[in-house]
Amino acid sequence: MHIKEIFAQSKITFSFEFFPPRDEKSSLELFKTIRDLMPLKPSFVSVTYGAGGSTRELTHDLVVKIQKETDLTVVSHLTCVGSTKEELYKILARYKENGICNIMALRGDPPKGMERFVSNEGGFRYAAQLVAFVREHFPGMGIGVAGYPEGHPETPNRLLEMEYLKRKVDAGADYICTQLFFDNRDFYDFRDRCRIAGISVPIVAGIMPITSRKSMMRMAELALGARFPARLLRDIARAESDELVAKVGIHWATEQVYDLINNGVDGIHFYTLNRSRATLEIYQSLGVTSSMRLSNG
Repeated sequence: MHIKEIFAQSKITFSFEFFPPRDEKSSLELFKTIRDLMPLKPSFVSVTYGAGGSTRELTHDLVVKIQKETDLTVVSHLTCVGSTKEELYKILARYKENGICNIMALRGDPPKGMERFVSNEGGFRYAAQLVAFVREHFPGMGIGVAGYPEGHPETPNRLLEMEYLKRKVDAGADYICTQLFFDNRDFYDFRDRCRIAGISVPIVAGIMPITSRKSMMRMAELALGARFPARLLRDIARAESDELVAKVGIHWATEQVYDLINNGVDGIHFYTLNRSRATLEIYQSLGVTSSMRLSNG
């Protein structure tokens, strides 16, 4: 289903994000996670690239596999990293041939060992250029773009940050999915600034429950500049094991989601890290068995 139809039919969307497995064992574990989460009837699922586009082919293979072997609507990440316009066109054409009609258009992170992003010769420097390219050559494709409630780490000027985001939307983006955050006030401020800037597309909130101290450190690396509220850090510091850390993290994320729903969020996007437990427990705590319960239909 096209992403615009999904938003039109749903009061709130619920979606999950996965990353492509690197070996057979990881692949089996991932599809177990997908099977566990399918009864929740997510509005859509998305599949990431690795840093620097390192898992590009694995991403494409997984997206096509999900499209063919499940009834899930899948959104593939597509980045500017290491790709020419011709290569990007071929990727999009392959998706279209396989019935995939939604992508997440990202500039992408610099390849490992590089401090700053450098565009590939014959490629794009900015996500807005990629959005415009997709909209021109594949006008029927649904397009998502990234937003940063706590600010983009490479754009300390928050006014310019919003200007850059608006360029992506004006180029043809259908919705915004945010980076993870732990204080909903950051999201509400970001949403208000989007509306003031004239950005009216749906804004989906990115949520990643903390499940261990190791996972928290990984989040800090994945989302540079991620702000962990003192109260959350204090609760985690009191936890005597990773099992208790997970309980704290899942409870915190549940409270975030509950508050976001009560404040009219357009959607919730769970960064699953290819695991189902945290997402399942949040759903159970909220009393939501599937996204269909919050459908406009």
